[in-house]
Amino acid sequence: MAIGWYLVVSALIFAIGVAGVLVRRSPLVILLCLELMLNAANLALVAFSRMWGGEDGQVFALIVMVVAACEVTVGLGLIVAMYRRGLPIDVDDLRELQG
Repeated sequence: MAIGWYLVVSALIFAIGVAGVLVRRSPLVILLCLELMLNAANLALVAFSRMWGGEDGQVFALIVMVVAACEVTVGLGLIVAMYRRGLPIDVDDLRELQG
């Protein structure tokens, strides 16, 4: 299969992730959309790595997966801590807490 198809799917997944980040107000959904964006970048990295015949893109994709796992861990921890303290979970309400 040509690399163009992989890049089209990657761009489509990335666009869905960007739209979700811009439209949604729930921090959990925003985290999921960020994961979509990171997975789209992983798909593009692996596609280019396969096209050029090296393993560099796959190594970078593995690093991106580690960063994504750390992001989810910290993000979910923050969301749970906010929920337990009774703080508003809505992203627009959180913007008002800056001071």
